[in-house]
Amino acid sequence: MAKLAFLGLGVMGYPMAGHLQAAGHDVCVYNRTAAKADRWVAQHGGRQAATPREAASGAGFVMACVGDDDDLRSVCLGDDGAFAGMGAGAIFVDHTTVSARVTRELYEAAKALGCGFVDAPVSGGQAGAENGQLSIMCGGDAAHYAAAEPVIAAYARLCRRLGESGAGQMTKMVNQIAIAGLVQALSEALHFAEQAGLDGRAVVEVISQGAAGSWQMSNRSETMLEGHWTHGFAVDWMRKDLGICLDAADELGASLPVTALVDQFYKDVQKMGGGRWDTSSLLARLRRMG
Repeated sequence: MAKLAFLGLGVMGYPMAGHLQAAGHDVCVYNRTAAKADRWVAQHGGRQAATPREAASGAGFVMACVGDDDDLRSVCLGDDGAFAGMGAGAIFVDHTTVSARVTRELYEAAKALGCGFVDAPVSGGQAGAENGQLSIMCGGDAAHYAAAEPVIAAYARLCRRLGESGAGQMTKMVNQIAIAGLVQALSEALHFAEQAGLDGRAVVEVISQGAAGSWQMSNRSETMLEGHWTHGFAVDWMRKDLGICLDAADELGASLPVTALVDQFYKDVQKMGGGRWDTSSLLARLRRMG
């Protein structure tokens, strides 16, 4: 069992850190809002630290799941950052969805300190984190990935290295691009069924068994039909992720017309007050349009 640090106790990080503690690891947590770290320790045991540096001190692995590029830099760099507390040979595993640019920047900074850095964004949402069933896509040095994989297994259904530093983040972009189009298509399909006077649940039962079936249909169609949006992955975070995808597409010369359009549809949802709604709330936009 390893001595670990976990930085960031949001809807994903909180249960992920709990799985590590339950697996027998010695976990020290850090969260920007200390009250949440207090609650985590009361629930799971382990320890908490006042700074990322303190949490990382003496840890063999430092996991992070924070908000965006700037949040990740803030927990890694500076006098109170995790890198200042990590010893040579320690490995930083980043579960945040961020740009490949910041990933490679921090990979080089860690390497200069004699530490490893594995980008390991996740898919599966809050339910996947709580159930320990996340799909995790990784980039970084093969040796560092091999060392980290048994630790990551505490909350992974599938974990795979896709290539060198940044490959995990690029794969997460592929994931978000695919999701954006699927959610919009499902929203349009359910909206069409409603406008046609069909029983949406009966329609889903039939078409989900054929080529139209998807994870989104199986896991989100019921709540979409009910108009329940206060769960799952927030629109605000999806727009952050799609912005990363579109920026990377510009750099690569890739064409993402559907992704760009769905990003604007999510902007409409934000204007409706739905920034914290689940991504399936694209249907709410269509319903409002009539």
